Amino acid sequence: MTAPLLRTIDPTGLDDRLRSPIDEDTLATVRPIVADVITDGETALRRHATELDGLNPADPLLVNNAALMDAVEQLDPDDRELLERVAERIRTFAEAQRGVLGDVELPVPGGTVGHRVAPVDRVGCYAPGGRHPLPSSVLMTVIPARVAGVREIIVASPRPAPITLAAAGIAGADALLTAGGAHAIAAMASGVVTSRCDMIVGPGNRYVTAAKYLLSDRVGIDMLAGPSELVVLADDTSDPRVITSDLIAQAEHDPDARAILIATDQTMIDAVNAELTEQLTSLPTSQVAREALSESFVILASTIDDAIDASDRIAPEHLAIHTCDARAVAARVKHYGGLFVGSASAEVLGDYAAGPNHTLPTGQASRYTGGLSVLDFLRVRTYVQIDDPHNAEPLIHDAERLARLEGLEGHARSASCRRERGDA
Repeated sequence: MTAPLLRTIDPTGLDDRLRSPIDEDTLATVRPIVADVITDGETALRRHATELDGLNPADPLLVNNAALMDAVEQLDPDDRELLERVAERIRTFAEAQRGVLGDVELPVPGGTVGHRVAPVDRVGCYAPGGRHPLPSSVLMTVIPARVAGVREIIVASPRPAPITLAAAGIAGADALLTAGGAHAIAAMASGVVTSRCDMIVGPGNRYVTAAKYLLSDRVGIDMLAGPSELVVLADDTSDPRVITSDLIAQAEHDPDARAILIATDQTMIDAVNAELTEQLTSLPTSQVAREALSESFVILASTIDDAIDASDRIAPEHLAIHTCDARAVAARVKHYGGLFVGSASAEVLGDYAAGPNHTLPTGQASRYTGGLSVLDFLRVRTYVQIDDPHNAEPLIHDAERLARLEGLEGHARSASCRRERGDA
């Protein structure tokens, strides 16, 4: 009898299966590359892009906006319409998100306090280009930044295909860096070839993630995203064929991807494993998917409560709920990057076409953060403005007393000197 592709594990061993997006071996590989680009600039960047990305020595490291728009004009009309249609959905969702955050002003004794919302000035958007071109990642990162009002946006993608260049043009990027990996992140963070970015966002492999980690003291980052993850919650009412298609779609990302099934029914697990064998037979990317599935797993949960608990412990990037009364189950789960409610809500719809961002937290990061959004590109900056010092006496009094409670006499005197000079 053939062994099942997805192995069942005991829930008690789940913690041993959870992974960090950062490991010491990768950091050791990335550190000298980052230091090299920071120290030797364009020379080092081109050397690494030639060796690691296959950049032709005669090719430019930076493609300007005019060339990106030329790629748009040369695109197949149907492909252009597709990108523009998806871009509009992403833009509409980002604009709705932007609308929930605005300036605030409140009265306080003697004046006002508040916050003002302002975009980040320069952003670098990373789009992987290893196995396949990923124009969707260009759209998902550039468009929210542009909606936020970011002044300058640079895309980085190794060996950019024509459709990647066109996606950058449609999304509104100012230029595209034709390099990838840790060297591209270091270039954008330190201003090599491009303007120095204030923030770098977007998915990438473990080398990209390690570089973002190492450079996070000089540039803002969205998150430390590891390999892609999907958890499917299922019961005896689920459709094994549909579940399998979702698991395979996840597994074909790369060999490190995780496709996890949590089910309350052994018969369903057996049916999914049988479907995996059948569906992989005709899949062009079956080799990659099989590698990923070999490191993925199944959990047989006694009850839906246990299934929800296991999912929350994993805190997955994507969580698809295929159970009976999926909405009720969705209301109970706590930790996920993106939620897909009901068997019709394919995770790939979120990857490509629905509007919400597909750059999502992995490696349990959904416990403290959400997916990339227009809000990530906005800075909420507060202010205090005292126009009537006499009426500000309650603030001066409280600041003075709290400062002395904390043993900070200089703070107390800074407050009290307003009173002493007759301002209040």
